[in-house]
This record gives sequence, C-alpha cells and structure tokens, in this order.
Amino acid sequence: MKHQGFIDIDQSRDIVVKLFANPNNLKEYQDGFIRKEFVSGNEGQNGAVSNMYYQHGKGEMELVETITNNSLPDVFEASFYHIHMDNTMKCRFEELSENKTRYHYEYEYTRINWVMPKLMSILFPSMFSKPAEKWLRQFKEFAERQ
Repeated sequence: MKHQGFIDIDQSRDIVVKLFANPNNLKEYQDGFIRKEFVSGNEGQNGAVSNMYYQHGKGEMELVETITNNSLPDVFEASFYHIHMDNTMKCRFEELSENKTRYHYEYEYTRINWVMPKLMSILFPSMFSKPAEKWLRQFKEFAERQ
C-alpha cells in the first residue's frame, strides 16, 4: 500500500529542510510523538538507527527508524519497523522560489502481519494515509510560523 503526494510550504527550502532534519521538532507536528533515541551508526546519516516512541491509546508504540538515504537538502529516505508492520518513507524537497518549497512525500507499507491492521488496510486504506497527511499539514503550519 503506497501513498504519495506533495504539499507546498511558504518558506525557503533551506529553512524547511533545517526544520525537517531536526528531530527535536517532531513534537511540533507529529501527534503523539514522545521521544527519539539514537541507537547506532552516525546520527542523521545513512545507516543510523533510532527508536521512536509515540503515545498510542493508553500505551506507547515503538518504531525502529533506519535512515537509508540522507541526501538533504534534496532527499531523505528511511525505513520503519514495528512488530506488526514495516513501512518506508521518501521525502524530496523542491525549491519553487526563494520563499516557496514543495515537499514531495511517498509512504509505502511493505509488511502488515497482524490481522486487524491488514483487514483495516483493505477495508479502510485512508486510515493509513490520513495521519500522514495530517502530519504534513501540521509540518507546513509549523514551518510557515518560523
């Protein structure tokens, strides 16, 4: 299952990329984000591994992020592992003008191995795309306030 699109941000590409690359900003636009803990590799570089924690219902959800291609300011790619699913993220930042950036995104769920999420992905695929789209809108709002 793949979701892709773009959002235009009224901010320079340099600022957008700087805000995107700073993990301290995740709490500003990702609902439920708690913390990100660096595990191994060179932080922020290809091969770096981090644990990411999110509030999920009454508990925490842990994702393992592995950076697969950090070629910022142009492209950032990562894979995410969860006990019940895996997905990849590809982000590309295109300068439209001095103060306008197009943020291209692509998310793909590559493995869903739990009955309920698999059923939901078939019956209600928007349940997987809506949160990502919301985070992108929230990132746009956050970036434009800077």
